[in-house]
Amino acid sequence: MGTFARFVVYLFIAICVIVIAVILGAYGSWYFAWMVGTVMMVLIAAAGAALLDTQEEERRRSGGH
Repeated sequence: MGTFARFVVYLFIAICVIVIAVILGAYGSWYFAWMVGTVMMVLIAAAGAALLDTQEEERRRSGGH
């Protein structure tokens, strides 16, 4: 993707974010906190699942039950 195309994509994303912020008004901060919290919960759950999978694989390799 060329530099100009990337610039246009980022410009479009920025315009969409500004329009959404204007529409939401005072509720914008609440929705932002909700979205960030949801993303953090999903990432923490995924990290926990990856850690559990790694621990189980290591236990299988070592011959433990």
